[in-house]
Amino acid sequence: MGGPYAPHTAALGGRPTKDLDVPICAVFLVLFAAAGASHMTLFIRNRKRGHKFIPSAVSFGFCMSRVIANAIRISWAHYPANISLAIAAQIFVAAGVLLLFILNLLYAQRMLRAAFPTFGWSRPLSWTFKALYVVVVITIIMLITVVIQSMYSLNANTHRIDRDVELYGLTYFAIVSFLPIPIVLLILILTRFRSVEHPGAGSWHTRAFIILLVGSLLCLGASFRAGTSWMDPRPLTNPAWYQSKACFYVFDFAIDWTVVMIFLVTRQDKRMWVPDGSSKVRHYRIGAVEGDEKTEVAAPFPEQSQVIVAAWNRQEKEEAMQLA
Repeated sequence: MGGPYAPHTAALGGRPTKDLDVPICAVFLVLFAAAGASHMTLFIRNRKRGHKFIPSAVSFGFCMSRVIANAIRISWAHYPANISLAIAAQIFVAAGVLLLFILNLLYAQRMLRAAFPTFGWSRPLSWTFKALYVVVVITIIMLITVVIQSMYSLNANTHRIDRDVELYGLTYFAIVSFLPIPIVLLILILTRFRSVEHPGAGSWHTRAFIILLVGSLLCLGASFRAGTSWMDPRPLTNPAWYQSKACFYVFDFAIDWTVVMIFLVTRQDKRMWVPDGSSKVRHYRIGAVEGDEKTEVAAPFPEQSQVIVAAWNRQEKEEAMQLA
């Protein structure tokens, strides 16, 4: 098998240049490095206090993937004939954002379980979410494979298959990025006449607003990438307006950095925290009784324990009165 071969069709963002792309990528590299350091600092500080919140570490991992992506684009700008750098840049740009899709969908799932524990913790729904995550992993592996394969083949039929897989993958990712929006809106509609207690800090509606805001931003970026990919391929020398560098940096890196900063500034480590081990007992209640053994779990921070326990007890009484 020969190659790698340079592409003959225009792609979003095009080939990076020293004069334009290097300064922009350098700025984003610093921004993502700072955001990643902040998320990791928060994760370590919380862990020392006995406050476990894995999404902070995941956000750090995403920021590092964006640091690598920008570093590769800078290298590619200095060595434009290096096709291996072009392949690596495409892979890191496409793969990293999936972590944000999964995080926002996870937060929506936590709200669903808090609002409707019986349905939210049911086996069929839990397996449905797990299946979504598994398909995400399988799809990104498929996309990485076809990106590499397309650079090492000149066969027209192989390129057609690679494009079909690419269109499927980008469309599926756009759907996944959109899912938290209808889930949270449906939760708000169905719970508008009753209060819902969640073990995390902050108001219920603020959490919903954050998920909707992040979901809208992520869906905007994913839908733009998917929609433009469905357009007819353009020659390398005549790219469309939606393949410009401005669109690339706005709908990829700018949206991604905005999302990780929203997660950081709004302190999702407090708002979307759930008791450690809740997946085993299949509820978020604090101080719940499992048979004869009392399950002791910590609140987001120790001083909130009594408040949250009282809130859960109040919610149980309200539900009992409604049933009566």
